[in-house]
Amino acid sequence: MGVRLRKLALQGLVAFGVLSLVACGSGGSGGSGGSGGSGGSSNGSGATEKPSPVGGTWVENNFLPSSTFVGRCVSPRTGTDPATGYKYIDQLGTREDENNWLRSMSNEIYLWYDEITDKDPASFDNSLAYFDELKTFAKTPSGQEKDRFHYTVPTNEWLSQTESGVYVGYGLQWALLSSKPPRKAVVAYLDEEDDGHLPGIITRGAEVISIDGVDLANGEDVDTLNYGMWPENEGESHTFEIRPLGSSTIEKVTLVASAVKSDPVQYVKTEVTDSGRKVGYMLFNDHIATAEAELINAVTQLESAAVEDLVLDLRYNGGGYLDIAAELAYMIAGVTSIGQPFERAEFNDKHPETNPITGEPIGSTPFHTKALGLIDETLKGVSLPTLNLRRVFVLTSENTCSASEAIINGLRGIDVEVIQIGETTCGKPYGFYPLDNCGTTYFTIQFSGVNAKGFGDYSDGFVPNGTKHTDADLPGCHIGDDFYHLLGDTSEARFAAALNYIESGDCGDVDVDAFSESGINTRIPVSDALVPKEISRSNRIMVR
Repeated sequence: MGVRLRKLALQGLVAFGVLSLVACGSGGSGGSGGSGGSGGSSNGSGATEKPSPVGGTWVENNFLPSSTFVGRCVSPRTGTDPATGYKYIDQLGTREDENNWLRSMSNEIYLWYDEITDKDPASFDNSLAYFDELKTFAKTPSGQEKDRFHYTVPTNEWLSQTESGVYVGYGLQWALLSSKPPRKAVVAYLDEEDDGHLPGIITRGAEVISIDGVDLANGEDVDTLNYGMWPENEGESHTFEIRPLGSSTIEKVTLVASAVKSDPVQYVKTEVTDSGRKVGYMLFNDHIATAEAELINAVTQLESAAVEDLVLDLRYNGGGYLDIAAELAYMIAGVTSIGQPFERAEFNDKHPETNPITGEPIGSTPFHTKALGLIDETLKGVSLPTLNLRRVFVLTSENTCSASEAIINGLRGIDVEVIQIGETTCGKPYGFYPLDNCGTTYFTIQFSGVNAKGFGDYSDGFVPNGTKHTDADLPGCHIGDDFYHLLGDTSEARFAAALNYIESGDCGDVDVDAFSESGINTRIPVSDALVPKEISRSNRIMVR
């Protein structure tokens, strides 16, 4: 989707969980991103002269370098670019200039550039609509869209999300369980472990009954439902009717939106099995920059506890910085990973040897043995703790994506056994460097990632106990999401299955069908629960 990923639309008779499309132009002032007008400059008499596009008339499949058009904006920004510390390069341009930059950039670096149908940039008066067309429309073997990962975000929002993990919301993530009326949504998890500012009834598994008087299951006022679940502004308040986990009573609470800081690593603990084996557990939700220090602290804690196995809960981790994944993979594998490639990026056939973004020779992302200090400079160069494990258990869902899948693939590339418990992952062996132009950050697939063995063909996801006899089939078992227990609880279905596997070599009697949809207070249905997140928390992202 080339348009801005903002919220999920709660629809009437169509899918609940379809992304709403909020039209925004690609230009912006002050980094805000916005459609803007056609721009212009004063001729001295007070009139405004419209600038002329550069580059001449469009000729199909004839491309000028993207540098010809970069920074030529309908609404140029002024001042200092916070990403570089230097003055913005923006100058007054036209919509056609912005579109031409998108066209040439895509031809240069899009992974499947030869599958784009070239269209006249002058025929689009909205750059986001034009960006929508600059992708492949082919399908994967399972029938999914080959490129499901074509996005934009206003640049100022992108910087806020990636650098601090801050977004506007309530401090929780919703899980969407039903696709059509009767709709169903529950709390998946809290953004901060034991968040004290939320009402006590707001825990994992708490079910939404109504929002601002509109019935969630069958209500027709979907705008009220959307704005209530995904507020846009700090200070917004919305009234929810909630059925708390384990209760038959419906309670009313008011939630107030604020700037929320995500806590990406939670519930770090050690459990001792009946046989005396020490098993570490951690919930890892986001590969954002602030996760670096938290992961170091978590692994240090587990290393001190001398854990013999690790259950890494990635069920809601949509990805983020690939370097964070490479650090964590080293901390799991330890000495066997030293000197090995974690992931090698493969760009399109125009760039077999040189990274087209950095201009450097294409190399591999290593298993990082030292912290990079992505946001905390004091961590830079610090040796990372290690568990030195030869196997790891990962808990997954269709929300497990991108950089999270890279952990699985990277470890398997050096023969660390990965046992998968949960559901098939999203299937994104692709990534990108975010590209800002005129106040919008564009995400267009630029490379695929392969492990030390050269494998990266998992566009339909990693499959627990898969039967297709490919390298995307992993040992383990298919277990649905148990919203009847808190995360980290040894009775929670996926964690319980992992513990049973550690003890006996199989997942045991935990059955997805045990979680019934019928009645009040029964366990909630489990398969394909969608947990939507911002772009910064849903991809494989490289930094220059």
